[in-house]
Amino acid sequence: MLEAAVKGYFVALSLILAIGAQNAFVLRQGLRREHVGAVVAVCALSDALLIGAGVAGFGSLSTAVPWFGEAMRWLGVAFLAVYGALRFRAAARGGEALRPSEAGAASLSSVLWTCLLLTWANPHVYLDTVVLIGSISAQHAPHQGVFGVAAACASLSFFAALGFGARVLAPVFARPAAWVWLEVGVGVTMWAIAAGLAFGG
Repeated sequence: MLEAAVKGYFVALSLILAIGAQNAFVLRQGLRREHVGAVVAVCALSDALLIGAGVAGFGSLSTAVPWFGEAMRWLGVAFLAVYGALRFRAAARGGEALRPSEAGAASLSSVLWTCLLLTWANPHVYLDTVVLIGSISAQHAPHQGVFGVAAACASLSFFAALGFGARVLAPVFARPAAWVWLEVGVGVTMWAIAAGLAFGG
């Protein structure tokens, strides 16, 4: 059970760390100190719902279709390998400094709508939470639920740290080099998880 919890937490954390529009938006709101709590809540709750659907649905489907779990395991390996390579490519291109907008404060409704769009309209979020986390959780039967709860906790802790800790990170992430090193770290983590799935399954 403890292994499932630890794996669930760090698998989810490594996936969420991948730089994307949602993370950039959360960080930007944190830098502006604007509706941060609401943004963190929307992101964390959305992830929890998707992770729950992935863990529950994947387990049921794997039971009904025995070969599905193995197929999804190798799909996960391929996805992580490609995603890791994309992170290395982004690092090679030099990163991109994130600077908060100088515009006036946005309304809560507009911020929440933007957050929901960046979360639910992103196809990667379904691959990460429903397919990938769902497939990895099946490797930890009968503790898939523990795996899923830990993964949801990783999402909450990451978005809270990103949003509320942005004031501390602001000077760091104003430099492109910081994004380069983060991209490299995410790429290494993705490939490590892919190797674990490929050779440990």
